[in-house]
Amino acid sequence: MSMKKNRKVHGVLFLYFHYWDKNAPTIIEHISSFSKYSKFKVWGINTERGFPAGLKSLEFDIIVLHYSLLGPKYLLFGEFLEYLKNSRSSYKIAFFQDEHHYCQQRFAFLNDYNIDCVYTLLHPDNFKDVYEKYTGVKRLIQTLTGYVDDNVIKNAKKYSKPDNMRDIDIGYRARKLDWYMGKGAQEKSEIGEKFIEHAGGTELKLDIATAEGDRLYGNKWYKFLGNQRACLGVEAGVSIYDIQDVVRPEWERLRAENPSMTFAEMSECLFNKWEGNIPYRTISPRVFEAAAFHICQILYEGEYQGILKPMVDYIPLKKDFSNFDEVIKLFHDTRFRKRITENCYQHLIASGEYTYRKFIDAFDEELVKQGYNHRLSRDKKQNIMAWFALNKDMPSRIIPRYVIYVGNKSIEKTIPFLGKLISSTDFGKKFLMPILKPAFDTTFRFIYVKLVRRFYDYGK
Repeated sequence: MSMKKNRKVHGVLFLYFHYWDKNAPTIIEHISSFSKYSKFKVWGINTERGFPAGLKSLEFDIIVLHYSLLGPKYLLFGEFLEYLKNSRSSYKIAFFQDEHHYCQQRFAFLNDYNIDCVYTLLHPDNFKDVYEKYTGVKRLIQTLTGYVDDNVIKNAKKYSKPDNMRDIDIGYRARKLDWYMGKGAQEKSEIGEKFIEHAGGTELKLDIATAEGDRLYGNKWYKFLGNQRACLGVEAGVSIYDIQDVVRPEWERLRAENPSMTFAEMSECLFNKWEGNIPYRTISPRVFEAAAFHICQILYEGEYQGILKPMVDYIPLKKDFSNFDEVIKLFHDTRFRKRITENCYQHLIASGEYTYRKFIDAFDEELVKQGYNHRLSRDKKQNIMAWFALNKDMPSRIIPRYVIYVGNKSIEKTIPFLGKLISSTDFGKKFLMPILKPAFDTTFRFIYVKLVRRFYDYGK
């Protein structure tokens, strides 16, 4: 694919990945902040919707790869990768999170596709041990996992109850992380489980859960936040940075060979020699959410990137829970709790220091330093041309994928209903279900996929 005859677009091509289903608010807020606040014209393309045919004819000044694309499995497909490879004159920027694993894959990607700039959660002191050592990336910039979005503030005003009307004393949601990420990663679920144990003899009203099925999204999450007086929290990140990609495979091998091994045993024979090898702890977007909702934060002691101060912005909980009684006493001190909550609100929210607007202002300034002009990106004639090029095949790209999505959702709802009906008798449960369920599933999927491919030539 030659780029010589392509039409130049002075602006930002922003590639990201988002399923049809709801995603975590923090991810959506990060994605939307670029088009919402940047002075540059930002052309967002969700790679889940397929490759726009007209993109081949365009050459953008800047290409941004969002972290939603760059997990363990890179969600950049054939034509996107080919386009990226051939965009030799574009300034390429990649945002990463969860950088602690699949490192060699990431380094190879950065080198193969000549990425110019990386926004990383690493502290600058550790750049030399990671990206400077393994890649040719010229510009490295430290960033946060998330910032304060206007939407969070609006939802806080909408869903926050007065302190005396909140039903939950202390709330928390988290999920268990794989052991190979180290002791730090286990803190996310550990704090919730241990807190429930220690609070057993108190009259605290808790809503703490660490199972995947208990996670909340959308308005349910905001309602949950607005109904709690305090929340738990830990530093985001992990304590093992698998720079050579050896810890995870070895953990998988040991787990398969010895399913009964405990975390302590696994640590003794594998994890301990890697613990803390490259610092990778940061502040979580949940801290900003809690501050916006005027929630008192009870957090494990930590650095929190130097942003939070114990007994000023939050109540520090020792990781061995030795000060648990003191923490609960402070929580019950209404005057102290309100003061520390207001301190955190003023520091993180009212100050405006940690907003997405400010983050994007800094992003724009970085582009200006690289020689790009946001005024050129607002040329009307250029943007009309680019809009038509990127959207002319939208129906044939999006409708097939949406039909398959709706079809799969229908299957997910229909199969359980039929299964419940058939299983209401012993005969149906023992003899019909083992035969009919696979048959229904296969038939429904065949019909949807066949129809879509027949009429929209899906999948080419």
